[in-house]
Amino acid sequence: MKSDKENILESSVQYIKSVGPKRAESFSKIGINTIRDLIFYFPSRHLDRTTVLTAAKAYGYAMNGYDGEATIIAKVVDKEKRNLGRKEILKVQFRDSSGFIECVWFQGVKYFHSVFNEGDYFAISGKPEINYNKLQIVHPDFDKITEEETQSFLNTGKIIPFYRIPKELKQKNIGDLSLRRIINTAVESYVDNLEETLPQEIIAQHKLIDLITAVKNYHYPQSKELFEQAKRRFKFEEMFYLELLVAIKKNNYQTKLIGNKMEIKTNLVSVFIKTLPFELTHSQLNVLSEIKKDMLSEKPMNRLLQGDVGSGKTIVALISMLIAIDNGFQAALMAPTEILADQHAKNISAMMSKLALSHKGKEIKVSLLLGGQKKSVRNQKLSDIELQEADIIIGTHAIFEEQVKFNNLGLIVIDEQHRFGVKQRALLQSKGTTPDVLVMSATPIPRTLSMTIYGDLDFSVINEMPKNRIPIKTVLRGEKKLPEIYNFIIDKAKEGYQTFLVYPLVEDSEKLDLKAAITFYEDLKENHLKNLKLGLIHGRMSWQEKEEVMLMFKDKLFDVLVSTTVIEVGIDIPDANIILINDAHRFGLSQLHQLRGRVGRSNKQAYCILITKDEIAAKQNANELELDYLSSVQLEKYKSSVRLQSMVKYLDGFKIAEIDLKLRGPGDIFGTKQSGFPELKYTNIIEDTELILEAKQSAFKLIENDPKLENNFSALIRKNLIKHYSENLSYAKIA
Repeated sequence: MKSDKENILESSVQYIKSVGPKRAESFSKIGINTIRDLIFYFPSRHLDRTTVLTAAKAYGYAMNGYDGEATIIAKVVDKEKRNLGRKEILKVQFRDSSGFIECVWFQGVKYFHSVFNEGDYFAISGKPEINYNKLQIVHPDFDKITEEETQSFLNTGKIIPFYRIPKELKQKNIGDLSLRRIINTAVESYVDNLEETLPQEIIAQHKLIDLITAVKNYHYPQSKELFEQAKRRFKFEEMFYLELLVAIKKNNYQTKLIGNKMEIKTNLVSVFIKTLPFELTHSQLNVLSEIKKDMLSEKPMNRLLQGDVGSGKTIVALISMLIAIDNGFQAALMAPTEILADQHAKNISAMMSKLALSHKGKEIKVSLLLGGQKKSVRNQKLSDIELQEADIIIGTHAIFEEQVKFNNLGLIVIDEQHRFGVKQRALLQSKGTTPDVLVMSATPIPRTLSMTIYGDLDFSVINEMPKNRIPIKTVLRGEKKLPEIYNFIIDKAKEGYQTFLVYPLVEDSEKLDLKAAITFYEDLKENHLKNLKLGLIHGRMSWQEKEEVMLMFKDKLFDVLVSTTVIEVGIDIPDANIILINDAHRFGLSQLHQLRGRVGRSNKQAYCILITKDEIAAKQNANELELDYLSSVQLEKYKSSVRLQSMVKYLDGFKIAEIDLKLRGPGDIFGTKQSGFPELKYTNIIEDTELILEAKQSAFKLIENDPKLENNFSALIRKNLIKHYSENLSYAKIA
């Protein structure tokens, strides 16, 4: 039962002064229904006295070449609109106790003219400049504040909160001032009704402030220190409960499900390894040892295998599949695209034929199941799978359709994990009696992400490339260099080199000035590369058409393959050792790294040539950027340069992934939105690594000692988990 205090907090927001039923409807549209919701609607930023300058001080700073931003609190004293040719400009004069400042707008003049009225006070922020001996800020950020707030702020050093105001609130005339007053009323009247959501032992152990103090200081910080402590409290709590979900998920998988205990029955695996035309690396052998230990245990395997492009993950996966087959099980391999599934099937079939000559046991049969197959072919394959005539089943999403009935599924290998959602994984796992699961990712996952989203999986990393690989040379060039590069491609073709030419679009787009594969294919065939044999592949082709082109390229019927990003994942052409990526500034960093991985798969020197229109990036020296030390403002300014120069500077996929995470934020970089993992409100995965680890250790230790949260100590945690994370508890049941 809910306490009286909780019932009060669950009351409608309409009962707060100045809200009422109509405004409550607007609040509801942005997810604020109760008084509790309003209390937890925290400011997006604060105005801190220590960051504010007087107009006179800002003038002095600007005269001395100050390049940063300043905030000034001042009153509107005048405004005027002027015509500048066809354009209108707005100039607003502000005054504080020390002097004047002029703010200028070249866009949105009509709107800004209505915002700034004489006598109103604003906090204005931007880069101060001196023009015609006047202090000016062009297009500043601004927040309206009352004269009363201004005096309180300047005299007492009080920190003023500013809240995000969605359009739904603006439509009901709720602006900065009215929202501040409404939230202030809610916090002052009701915050003491909040009940603690963490046990006192955890609060003390992790040096956290209590919930009520945290809420008060998130809205109205008494000091910078208390504001930082409030943020830390909410970050810890958020990560603690989310890591509990991960810990419960891992515990359920290991204790509630019974796996298939396997053993090494015959010499199948050792014979297969002897048939390989290369030696496995130490790293591959170490990973195989970890996988074997899992498969020989009664607990079902749930392991993430990471390794850079070309490090040999597929061979490791295949050997794992052979362990399952040796024990009488079927193994399934799910790939992200038909063309990659088809390539896996062809390569594995060839290896199994070679193995059959050396191994006297039964012949291992490979079956390929794809969406676009003829009905008769598909029906035959479904029958083979059900009767266990097929040992290794390879396909895309088609594998987990309802009509696919495995006979004895013992191992599932999922290639390119981040492309599959949590529901799809659950569907496939339901095909067998808790089969072992091996998830492969060629996009290395930064440590902070792996601690959170993939925290339920055990980790294996292949961190060593095959011995004969020469590091790929990556260079960045402007478009003017293309004629020279085409000559380089022609010269290298005489040495047996093949080239990928990648473009961002299939056909020309009026909206985007990007190179298009089809247009340039025709042009190159007639002009720059007319003496070479050119092929074309793009995403609008069927997988059978793509496969035909790739096989022709592999058989050296083409010197150059003009392509879109359809070649991004997994295609293996040993003599393709040049990749030219046009409009490289338009591609994501992990996508560029994946594309680069298409070359350098032989003992020849491979080249990745990035072409960009971004002149700054093309001229910038990779070492000048100091990638590890750029501020968020600099990262935003030089984002394109950082992305491209990172490719030049680093070959290590894990380093690339860390930079990609820093550039793009945690968002959906590795499919977090489809992973079933709740979105983070307070925590920054990039900056809060230590706190995340602290919360994770605490959560995992709790589940280890009290997996069902039955002890008295866990009662409060159990209550909050059910109350605030009930929809995410289903995530904890899927491995």
